[in-house]
Amino acid sequence: MELTYYGHSCFSVTVAGKKLLFDPFITYNDLAKHIDKKSIEADFIFVSHGHEDHIADLFELAEQTQATVVSNWEICAWINKNGYAKTHPMNHGGSWYFDFGKVKCVNAVHSSGLPDGSYGGTAIGFVFTTEEGNFYYSGDTALTLDMQLVPLFASLQFAVLPIGDNFTMDASDAEKAAGFVQCNTVVGVHYDTFGYIKVDKEKAQKLFTSKGKSLLLPAIGETITV
Repeated sequence: MELTYYGHSCFSVTVAGKKLLFDPFITYNDLAKHIDKKSIEADFIFVSHGHEDHIADLFELAEQTQATVVSNWEICAWINKNGYAKTHPMNHGGSWYFDFGKVKCVNAVHSSGLPDGSYGGTAIGFVFTTEEGNFYYSGDTALTLDMQLVPLFASLQFAVLPIGDNFTMDASDAEKAAGFVQCNTVVGVHYDTFGYIKVDKEKAQKLFTSKGKSLLLPAIGETITV
């Protein structure tokens, strides 16, 4: 599968000819100023929680692409209320078969208020099972023993995990999370965007390597095969 990183926790994965975009936040990320949002394609947009650094470009990109937005019930209802109708609400433990594969919602330990103060439900992660491979996006989360459930749902090709610390797991916890989900290939996200989450990338990658795992940190705008 091909993964394109757009900075912070925004990335896309191409599966079965479909473009899956995650947590769109580009405009207000100074590190992603070179990204041309008009060139971004999406058939589905997955939103892990309601914080502005995960949905700031949601409406613009949803209108541009006419993608189906998948998130928890509260966020989908809020999106509908604000004028975009094409949503698919889910919640913890639920799964659905989309035309590219199966998606299961799993627990994430994080808050989820929306930018206007509306209740954003609770944060979620997503496990994807497809004919081209399986992957897990944890969303913003702490390290949690619930991650040990993920291998019951899918044998993973790769996992996308936050490494920035302060608001989420750091690299050390992300390495432990990789063990919990039984996946040795991790794409790191949610780092460097703000002062609170600056990381030593070389140190983080060496930590993973020392444990027999791989931490991939693509440049913003880079497409990699995972």
